[in-house]
Amino acid sequence: MFGAFSGFDTVEECFEDLTPYIYAVETGLSSDPPMNWRVSALDRYQLISNSDAHSPAKLGREATLFDIALSYEEMSRAIRTGEGLGGTIEFFPEEGKYHMDGHRKCNLCLTPSETARYGGRCPVCGRKITIGVSHRIGELADRPEGYVKPGAKPFESLMPLPEVIGASVGRGAAGVRVQREYQRLLAELGPEFEILRNIPLEDIRCAAGSRVAEGIRRLRSGQVERVPGFDGEYGAIRLFSAEELSAGC
Repeated sequence: MFGAFSGFDTVEECFEDLTPYIYAVETGLSSDPPMNWRVSALDRYQLISNSDAHSPAKLGREATLFDIALSYEEMSRAIRTGEGLGGTIEFFPEEGKYHMDGHRKCNLCLTPSETARYGGRCPVCGRKITIGVSHRIGELADRPEGYVKPGAKPFESLMPLPEVIGASVGRGAAGVRVQREYQRLLAELGPEFEILRNIPLEDIRCAAGSRVAEGIRRLRSGQVERVPGFDGEYGAIRLFSAEELSAGC
């Protein structure tokens, strides 16, 4: 709705006479609640978060939490009123493909201020820079970075368990070894969200080893390194430094 080239700066511009029937907005992979809190015009909407349905293995990268009876009516009421809406599980926005500005062909990732300094043109090839979500939020925001909305629903930033396992052993999440370990942990410990959010670290350590348990501890506490995505290129969330992995710490 608020993409750089959508043509809309307000909900009213987008939905016109249907605006009174809009009750919630979805944060998207490249933004999270704190980014949306900066835009006061969104205060009256519930924030929800959903996964892309075309990638079954990645369902749950983002999710909306409910504390309701399992029915359409209850879910509808929660989204409309916020009653029974427990918050969201979010992708780290920096990992989204369009978080920062940039030009993928020239491997150039830019901050909004750098884009402005270059006049919106790639300093390498001269073509137009692709504007990211962070830049767009800055254009729409009427509150400072770091603003916390009073009474806002809670949120958690997570990454899929295969990525945690891969980061812990220095391998890709889609590799055979990582996928085999992933399936084993699901069978032994239970659902992925339980492993990422609730199961005691000692239980995870016994089942998966100290490295994976430490990775989940860091994830839960937000102790991660964020490398932002840009112009269709995914960013990265790093749980361990290259030195830690090479040293086997």
